[in-house]
Amino acid sequence: MPARERYPHLPRAVEYAHIGWDFFILTLVVINLTLLLFDSLFLLGPINQGIANLAPGFHTFYAEVVHSRFITIDLVFVSFFIADVILGWTIAIAERRYHRWFFYPFIHWYDVLGCIPLSGFRLLRILRVVSLLNRLHRLGLIDVTHWYIYQFAAKYYDILLEELSDRIALRLLGNVQQQIRASDSLTERVIERVIMPRKAQLINEIAQRLESTIGKAYQHNRQSIMAAISELVSRTLRESPEIQRLNRLPMGQQATSAMKASLSGVAQRLVDELLLGIHSDEFRQLVERTADSGFDTWLKVDEGSNRVTEQVLYDVLEMLKDQVRHQDWKDRYK
Repeated sequence: MPARERYPHLPRAVEYAHIGWDFFILTLVVINLTLLLFDSLFLLGPINQGIANLAPGFHTFYAEVVHSRFITIDLVFVSFFIADVILGWTIAIAERRYHRWFFYPFIHWYDVLGCIPLSGFRLLRILRVVSLLNRLHRLGLIDVTHWYIYQFAAKYYDILLEELSDRIALRLLGNVQQQIRASDSLTERVIERVIMPRKAQLINEIAQRLESTIGKAYQHNRQSIMAAISELVSRTLRESPEIQRLNRLPMGQQATSAMKASLSGVAQRLVDELLLGIHSDEFRQLVERTADSGFDTWLKVDEGSNRVTEQVLYDVLEMLKDQVRHQDWKDRYK
């Protein structure tokens, strides 16, 4: 990725200086952590004696020049780390990166605490390495996703996260099942607390959906409906014994055709008037009265149906638990 695309708001020289500083701090952190690790091992008797036996000159140099002045040397590294925190804080303020100017040290707490030259806080400098690598990855300078250590950590992080989330989900679903079993009448409480307070809205919704569904269906299928009505009238007339006797009379076929046309026209007009009338207030009131009269009966719950409903809910939750128990990570990492 070109530098201009990484920092479009900065001059080119500043862009390269910013990138170079990141690499410089990353190098210092790696050197500092390596020095901390080696100095900690140097304090162990067997390792100290082993170095003295294998490289007495290096042992004397390290003990007199480095180990004896270790705190001073570490403070040199700390001075650069403090400068990096101040520089990052200044850039964050200039760019208004956070909601308040004082948010930076709290968000980058590991950088701030890692500057404290005490053994307990020095280990936080490892997080600074992670932060810098993430920054360089976002800039496109490195690609950590192809690193073995990243893939290794990502794999087991994914497994850990899935196992934890599965345990939480199983506990929640189990608690819901216990509530269903312990409840005297879950269905009645749902009806009383959820459905009945919204009874008027539900009835109005039923009427609107019925009106909309029938109206759209009729508009899209009107020709087919009219053809079906004509066919029904024709078949009825053909199968009627009275019409068959009428056809044998003089002028009977003409009378039958006129009757067929009249009946088809009447039937089609009747259907037209009926279905076009669903948009009227009278039809809406009719549907609402019908739905209201049957609403309470439909929601009436007896003991048997209540047990069936709760058992269905319990079994559905059990199926969800079985699905959650399946360890998908085993399929992904075969």
